[in-house]
Amino acid sequence: MHMKIKSLLYLILAGFIFQSAGFTQSIAQWRGDNREGIYSGNNLIKIWPENGPSLLWSVENIGNGYSSPVAANNILYVNGEINNAGYLFAFDVKGNLLWKSPNGAEYPQSDTSSEKYSGPRSTPTVKDEVVYSCSGLGRIGCFNALTGEELWNVDMVKDFGGMMHEAGYAESLLIDGDLLYCFPGGKENNAVALNRFTGKSVWTSKVLGDSVSFSSPLMVTLPTLKVIVNFSSKYIFGLNAATGELLWSQKQENARYNQQYSTPVYAGGNIYYVSGNGNGAVKLELSADGKKIKEIWRIPNSLNGLNSPIHINDFLYFTDVRQKLKCIDINRGIVVDSLRINRGSLISADGMFFCYSETGQVSLIKSEGSKMEIVSKFKVDKGTREHLSTPAIFNGVMYIRHGNTLLAYNISKDM
Repeated sequence: MHMKIKSLLYLILAGFIFQSAGFTQSIAQWRGDNREGIYSGNNLIKIWPENGPSLLWSVENIGNGYSSPVAANNILYVNGEINNAGYLFAFDVKGNLLWKSPNGAEYPQSDTSSEKYSGPRSTPTVKDEVVYSCSGLGRIGCFNALTGEELWNVDMVKDFGGMMHEAGYAESLLIDGDLLYCFPGGKENNAVALNRFTGKSVWTSKVLGDSVSFSSPLMVTLPTLKVIVNFSSKYIFGLNAATGELLWSQKQENARYNQQYSTPVYAGGNIYYVSGNGNGAVKLELSADGKKIKEIWRIPNSLNGLNSPIHINDFLYFTDVRQKLKCIDINRGIVVDSLRINRGSLISADGMFFCYSETGQVSLIKSEGSKMEIVSKFKVDKGTREHLSTPAIFNGVMYIRHGNTLLAYNISKDM
């Protein structure tokens, strides 16, 4: 049977299995449902014990990498690298391995000197019956979410002439409807929309012909248009999601490293971002038709690390490279509070913040409006290499990936 027809039949069959089993139809992805860093859940523990929340389990066989775990339908998915090969792992919520599927060679290539930072950067994306994984070298694999069988694959470098960053690809793949969006970078096929069932190209776009960034794209849904917002190395830009047409862009001036790590946030008709290269924190007003932007304010001395901001009510929160958690009043465009804390990834659930710092410290932070306070903290003492992954929360459990180890912590009063 032809491979494409066989893959499509697998997807249809898997769809029937998931629907009959009562599986959800939502998207599980990096930083939660809308990529905004806010997770569902309530009745979470507001003050942890002195040594932190109880560790339910840990597994130490997921290989190297900096991608985050993602949970869907009581299955955990995470990417890892073992002996230069990439894998997508699936675990049940008790830490038992369900399957492990290869996803090609993994970053770095054998002739590089970056072995210390080897492994995938991208978090898997799960939609209905399938899971999508991107390697650090740009191979995108589509897998049956129950069995791990690969259904199709494309290579952003080989198939689209992509311009891989010297530190590899880091985007977490964006799904909307029947389309999967990816950003190979380069002069011709800078952005690509694929049919998520077959892997065939639907459209390609030159965008600005720039090299890729370390950020992941965001979908903004307006009444008359869907806009993909993303960073390249030198620009923030908006694309028509249906066609790939470039709608607008803003150059990142005074760039120090020509690199962005932060996914933008959209709320109330505005786009917020915190630059990683010297452009500060910025509020952009997006026109009602999605085709224009207007800068409202900029805070030049704000500089994020390898993390993305969170918007709640009238405030924007992010960790600054100067070892502070900052709170910006989005109406006035000023920093209204800061908290001394090691920089790291930031997520939120049940009215609390969870910061996993690059030193391995996990802090539980209470916020009342603009005022922030650390109420509990502990240090992750298992795992390998740098603490650069973003935690995920699912059904009262906080999952943290540290190198070759995946850890599950009970943060719920109900467990």
